[in-house]
Parts: sequence; structure tokens; C-alpha cells
Amino acid sequence: MTSSVDQIVHIIDDDASICDALLNLLDAIGIGARCYSSAEQFREEIGTALAGCILLDARLPGISGPEFQDQLRRSGCELPIIFMTAHGDMAMVRKVLKAGAIEFLIKPFQKEELLQAVQQAFAIDAERRSERATLEGIQARINALTDREKQVMAMVTAGLLNKQIAAELGISEIMVKVHRRRVMDGMQAGSLADLVKLCEQVKFASWVGT
Repeated sequence: MTSSVDQIVHIIDDDASICDALLNLLDAIGIGARCYSSAEQFREEIGTALAGCILLDARLPGISGPEFQDQLRRSGCELPIIFMTAHGDMAMVRKVLKAGAIEFLIKPFQKEELLQAVQQAFAIDAERRSERATLEGIQARINALTDREKQVMAMVTAGLLNKQIAAELGISEIMVKVHRRRVMDGMQAGSLADLVKLCEQVKFASWVGT
């Protein structure tokens, strides 16, 4: 099993021996990893631009694993989380899985269990980052449009005809067609259906001025 070069397993566990064992295991199969002794250390040392996943001990000193999971989600961090503990209980398992954790491993766990969970986490992370990049690209295209082009795009995707848009904006139908073509080119949309789909993806629905 291999990972993309920018994906790392962030291991948060206060047991140094477990951290070392996990680092050695992941390094042996070519997966990058880094250890932190507490949630606080992870938060202090790591920024928001991350790729990979978090392997999180449920029972940490200071901020607990489930508490840190809540903090990460509130901060907008979307890294997939794999929980691990030697002293789990069903209530905790249900809580963290319901909150979005992808797996809960009971120590000592088998190497295959860990690798399967990491593989799943990396796949989820890659998909999320791809979706985010797509949305950012669409938004960048919208931002490059003029205010008038955004107005026309909003009206076109709302189903208005060229003559209705012209009357609404106080311009000629010829100018509406010009703006409409610029919108289609700028948004890289091959059809009206494509344009509507792009706008729906970033929830572009409001008219920009009049």
C-alpha cells in the first residue's frame, strides 16, 4: 500500500512506545507519519492546510479525543479521523462514529486493521480535497466576471429570457447576448445546463446589484 506524497498520518497519542511502533510500521510501507503527544501539541504545530488523516487516541491527557474531534470539525478541519483506544466503550464508539470518525480501533489492533483504515481515510481525504479544489476553481471563475456578467448569469440561470433580462437591466438584447457569451466563456460552460450546474455547486443564486 502506498500513499500520495502529501498525505500523512498524524498520530496523536501520549504513549511514546505506541507512537514509535506506529511510526515504524507506517514508515516500513512508505506512508509518511508524524507523532504528537497531545491534542494541544497538534493544534500548536500544525496549520489548516493538511492532507492525510488523524490517528487519534480517545483517552488523551488534557483535551480528550472526542472533545478534540468536536473542536476540529468546528474549526473546519476535514481530515478523516481514525480513533484508537485500549479502553473504549460502546457509548464512546457510537458518539465518535456518529460525529464522523471513519473507524474505531481497539488496542492492540492488527496491522491489517490499521492499514485498511488508513487506506480508507486517504481515499476520503483525496476525494474531499478534489471536491474542494473543484469548488474553488468555480468560485475563481465567478470572481473573474464583471458585476454585470454576474447579474446576467444569475438571471439566465433563474430561467429569464434575453428580452426579460434586457428589460430588467435596461440594456439591449444584443448586449445581453454579449454578456451571456462572456459568461459562458468565462465559466467554461458548454451549455445552459452546465452553467446551472456550476452555479448550483457553489450556491450562486443571488443577483448582484441592478
